[in-house]
Amino acid sequence: MERARQAHARKQAAAELERFRAARAPSADGGTVVAAEGVPALVDAAREHRISELLVDPEGPDAGREVWVGEEPDQLAVRRTDARYLSEREPFAARADDELLRSAAMTGAEAIRVPPDAGPAGGLGALLAAVAAGRDVTREGGHRPGPRALGSARRAAGFGRRRAGYSRAMSSPKAHDPLRAPGRIAAWLSARDRGLFHSVATRHWPGADRVLPRLSHGANHGVLWFGAAAGMAAFGGSTRARRAAARGVASLALASLTVNTVGKRSVRRGRPVLDAVPMIRQLKRQPITTSFPSGHSASAAAFATGVALESKGWGAVVAPVAASVAFSRVYTGAHYPSDVLVGAALGIGAAFAVRGLVPTRAQIPAPGRPYAEAPVLPDGRGLVVVVNKRSGSAAARAAAVRDALPLAEVVECEPDELTVTLEKAAQQGRALGICGGDGTVNRAAVTAARHRVPLAVFPGGTLNHFAYDLGIEEVQDTCRALASGDAVRVDLGRFTPGPGPDGEPGHFLNTFSLGVYPELVRIREHWAPRIGGWPAGVLAAVEVLRAERPLDATIGQHKGRRRALWMLFAGNGMYQRFGPTPGRRLDLADGLLDVRVVHGGRLPGLRLLAAALAGPLSRSPVHAAQRLRRVWISGLAPGTLLAYDGEVAEAPPEFLIDKADEALTVYRPLAP
Repeated sequence: MERARQAHARKQAAAELERFRAARAPSADGGTVVAAEGVPALVDAAREHRISELLVDPEGPDAGREVWVGEEPDQLAVRRTDARYLSEREPFAARADDELLRSAAMTGAEAIRVPPDAGPAGGLGALLAAVAAGRDVTREGGHRPGPRALGSARRAAGFGRRRAGYSRAMSSPKAHDPLRAPGRIAAWLSARDRGLFHSVATRHWPGADRVLPRLSHGANHGVLWFGAAAGMAAFGGSTRARRAAARGVASLALASLTVNTVGKRSVRRGRPVLDAVPMIRQLKRQPITTSFPSGHSASAAAFATGVALESKGWGAVVAPVAASVAFSRVYTGAHYPSDVLVGAALGIGAAFAVRGLVPTRAQIPAPGRPYAEAPVLPDGRGLVVVVNKRSGSAAARAAAVRDALPLAEVVECEPDELTVTLEKAAQQGRALGICGGDGTVNRAAVTAARHRVPLAVFPGGTLNHFAYDLGIEEVQDTCRALASGDAVRVDLGRFTPGPGPDGEPGHFLNTFSLGVYPELVRIREHWAPRIGGWPAGVLAAVEVLRAERPLDATIGQHKGRRRALWMLFAGNGMYQRFGPTPGRRLDLADGLLDVRVVHGGRLPGLRLLAAALAGPLSRSPVHAAQRLRRVWISGLAPGTLLAYDGEVAEAPPEFLIDKADEALTVYRPLAP
C-alpha cells in the first residue's frame, strides 16, 4: 500500500510539472500566462488568493527564504515594510515554503511536492487561478477537492503539518474555494488587470520615458495641482478662474482624505512586481503604501473635475494633464490599471460631493422676478458706460466692453469726477452702464433710479456682490442681456437721513452695518494701497477685535431699548445660505431687510463667527436675526461710523432704515 501511494504521488507530481511547464507561456488560443515561480511573484499571488496549485521542492534554495507575515493569510510580504502597510503592526519572519503552504491551505489550493531539480526555479512555483477563452485554464475539468481531501493529498505528497497555523487553517470555516462563481469573476478580472499592466510595461511609448515619470513625481503630495491652482488664481484673469481653482483644491482635499484614510486601509493590495517595467521608467523612490486605490489618480481626477464643474474652459486645459498623471502611475509600475480606475472614480465622486455641499455658480439661478422690459441695445447702441479708473479690474474690463459693444460710448473717469460723469451719462443715453466695484455701482444705481433709466452693470471691482447676485460674472453676460432686453426690478435699501449735508437719504444695494465692520473697512482701506487687499483685511480684523469696544444703541422707535452690540447688519433682501458658503440673494425685490445683531460681551471674534455660521432667521445667546421692513436706530454717540456697500461715513444720532421697493431696473441675462 505504501509503495502504491508513493507511486501515485510521483505520477501526480510529474503530471502537475508538465502542466506547470505548459502554463509558463501564453496558450495558443490567446489565454493568459497562468504559472508563476520565484518568491516575489508567489507572494503577490498568495496575497490575492490566486494560487490554484502550489509546487514545492523542500530542498530548493527559495524554500527557506525569509518572508514577513501577519496573522491573516493575505498578510504576506517579501519585505518587513510591506507587511506593515498591510495593516500588520508587528510582522514576524518565517520560511517562504511554510507561509505559502499556510496561504494555500486557507484558500483551498492544492500543494504538490516535486522532485529536486525537476520543478520550478528556486524550488517554488504555482499554477494560478485565471480564466482564458471562457474556461478555467488551471483546471480543465474534474472536481476541486475540499480542505480535508486536500490535507490527505498533501500528506500523500510528503508534507507534514509544519506549524500549528497550518492545522488551524485546514479546519478554519474561513477557508474557501476561490474558483467558485465570485472567485472565478475575481480571478478573471485580476488576470485581465495584470495582463493590461504587463502590456503597458512591455510596450514602447515614444517620448514618454522623459515626461511621464517626472509628471508622476511632480504630482506627489498634490504639489502639481496646488501649483496649477495658484497659477489659475493669479493669472486666470477672472473670478470664475479663482473659483475654479478653489473648488479644485477642495475636491482634491476630500479625495485625498478619503483614499488615504479609508481606501488604502480597507483593501491591502500590494504594489505590482516591477520585473517587466524598464528601469528608465521606474520611480527613483518607490511608494511604500498599499496599491489600491491610486491616490495620485484620485487627486488628479478630483482636481480636474472640480475645476471643470466651475469652468469648462479651465477644465479642458487641466483634464489632459490629469489623465497623463493617472496613466503615468501604470506606466511607471506604481499601480495596476484597476487601482487607477477606482482612484479616478473616487476623485470624481469627491468633486461632486463638494458640489453638493457648495453649489457651483451655474446651479444658483439668477433672480427672475419681477421681470421688467428694457430697451434692446444691440452692440451697445444708445448705451453710455462710465468706468471708475480706480476700481479693482475696471481698467482691464473697459477694453473688453469696447470690444464687445462697439457702438457704446465708454467714458473713464477718476473717483472725484464720478458723480458729475454719471449725471451726464444718464441724461444722454437710453441706458446707463457702470464698470466698477460695489461702491461705484451704488452711486450709479442711485443716479439711474433718479433719472428712471435702466442700469447695465459690468463687474470691475474686487468683490462685485451685486453683479454676482444678478448672475453677471463677465462682460459677455451683460452683453447678452443688452441684446435681448432682459431686465429685473430691484429694491434700493435706504437710510434717512443720509451722509450728505442736506439730509437726503443714503442708499445701499447690498448691505448696511454699524459697529466693528465700518471700522474694519476704514483700516483696510488705509492699508490696502501699501500692503494689498487681503493682508490689509487680516490686519484690520486683528486691530478691530483687539481694540474695539461694543457699540451702545437703541433699536426700535417706540419700544426699543438700549443695548450693547458688536455689530448691526441690514441686508437689502434676504441672504440665503448654500452649504457653508457665504449667502446669496435669490430675490432682489422682496421688500425685506435681513437684519442681524451681534450682542455685546466677551470674545467678540467668536460671537461674530457664531452669528455668521448661524445664518438668517435664528437666535442664540450671542446674536439675533430677523426679517423686517424697517428699523429705527437712535442714541448713537458722536463719531460713530456706518458702512454701506463698502463706503464709510459718520452716522447721524438717529435714523431710519427702510427700502424703496422696485425702484431700479437692471439688465440681467437669462440662463444660457
